[in-house]
Amino acid sequence: MSDHGCAHFGAFVKEYGLEPFSVVHAYFSVCINKEARRRKALSCLCFKCGGSGPQLYSCLHCIYFGCKGAHIGEHCKQTKHYIVLELSYGMIYCHQCKDFIYDAECQAIAEKHIKKEAKSLNKSLSWRPWSPSKLEIDLLLKNPKRRHVTAVTSIGLRGLLNLGSTCFMNCIVQALIHTPLLRDYFLSERHECTAKTAAKCLVCEVSRLFQEFYSGARGPLSLHRLLHLIWNHARHLAGYEQQDAHEFFIATLDVLHRHCKISMTEMAAAAAAAAEKSNKPHQPPPPPPHQDSNPTQCNCIIDQIFTGGLQSDVVCQACNGVSTTIDPFWDISLDLGEAQNQGYGGPPKSLIDCLERFTRAEHLGSSAKIKCSTCKSYQESTKQLSMRTLPIVASFHLKRFEHSSLIDKKISTFISFPAELDMTPFMSKKKSDQSNPSTSSTSSSSHSSKSKSSDRKQQHQQAQQSNDEATAAAATDASGDFRYSLYAVINHVGTLDAGHYTAYVRHQKDIWVKCDDHIITTATLKQVLDSEGYLLFYHKKVLEYE
Repeated sequence: MSDHGCAHFGAFVKEYGLEPFSVVHAYFSVCINKEARRRKALSCLCFKCGGSGPQLYSCLHCIYFGCKGAHIGEHCKQTKHYIVLELSYGMIYCHQCKDFIYDAECQAIAEKHIKKEAKSLNKSLSWRPWSPSKLEIDLLLKNPKRRHVTAVTSIGLRGLLNLGSTCFMNCIVQALIHTPLLRDYFLSERHECTAKTAAKCLVCEVSRLFQEFYSGARGPLSLHRLLHLIWNHARHLAGYEQQDAHEFFIATLDVLHRHCKISMTEMAAAAAAAAEKSNKPHQPPPPPPHQDSNPTQCNCIIDQIFTGGLQSDVVCQACNGVSTTIDPFWDISLDLGEAQNQGYGGPPKSLIDCLERFTRAEHLGSSAKIKCSTCKSYQESTKQLSMRTLPIVASFHLKRFEHSSLIDKKISTFISFPAELDMTPFMSKKKSDQSNPSTSSTSSSSHSSKSKSSDRKQQHQQAQQSNDEATAAAATDASGDFRYSLYAVINHVGTLDAGHYTAYVRHQKDIWVKCDDHIITTATLKQVLDSEGYLLFYHKKVLEYE
């Protein structure tokens, strides 16, 4: 297909130029400003039936709007005006070719109009399909050979050499390599770093590992460079003894997060210096999304994928006043032992049991009284945790290792976990909806009792108002789809002193593999779900575009 449409459109451009397309597209397709929206609302009606759609076309030869089909078709036949513009999507249609056509220059004009429309409405750009840049086109032309990915391909699978009790690191790397959005980020070379810090940057090393994994080579890799960088930036993990995979996972995310921030700061400073050198005004980067709702969260790729918000509600037992705090988290650690509070049954048997116990209201007791801001005195209270916001990747840590002053032991209880997980019941809004009926009942009975003092009533009103505000705030961030799909499981076999880590990762849809250091073998979903489970990684099934 030509970059300049068909011969009929070429003749049209030769006679009229691109101005008719630019004007009609700007005012009746995307509407680049307020005046354009006003004109479209008043004028954009079918000249034949007076209708506004559902799909209107505009003649590019003259001023004429017509519905799809007979109305615009009759105009084209009678006037021999064959080039029209479909207004819903801004596509050019040739009535002689009976097909939509593409023109590179018109596409460039349309992209500018779309940006102007977004700026005029103060909104983010709508999703646009990927199109290669000039540099990417040149690279594709220079490298015409393509590697075809099939259902049985091994691209993306590499064993990892054990460098001496480094199975904990190998498993975490396998899980990160098979995290879809992280893979897309690094394979598209989104990370930028200055030459000054690249040698010490852990993000650069992870980017290199992604290239190695997806190069098509099959031999096992050595992670000595990654291990050395981790030792330098997380000194508590330095040494040749076996480490905890969960501790290594959190430390790796922390170092990646810090190095991403350093790289972003340095690249911004370099851009400012270059702009100052060339005497061009430097435009500061736009603020990251959600900066107001969570000031501690940055916009690096680690926070975008792994960071969620944990809401803690402390309720005063005297006045029902609610104190709410929200803390960021990278993973959720779940207890497997007996519940400390009586009446909650035995140890959990499934991941759902663990989450229900994690988000269940807990009475803090007389030994942990808090100072209520409403009562102005120390009162007993209950505390409840819930998920305010969920990350794209939800990682769960099953606390199988118990450390105490008397004994260290491993809990080998089987905990079942699903391939598909719905986190809706554990969201803050859901928890608020469940607790509201009892709160309302308590409040109404308090108001109906004439024996209660007016001060007591006022306290209940304040508590109810505070609770309603917390509920409304939770509802703001709790809308969305909270279904997750399992994509990686890390297991620990053996004892606390002499153990070994292995990992199951989802290579492609419905294709699982077991990673045991340098040995990669196929696995079934049943084998994955029957495994013991130490770290569980779930990926969000539906991603909301902003």
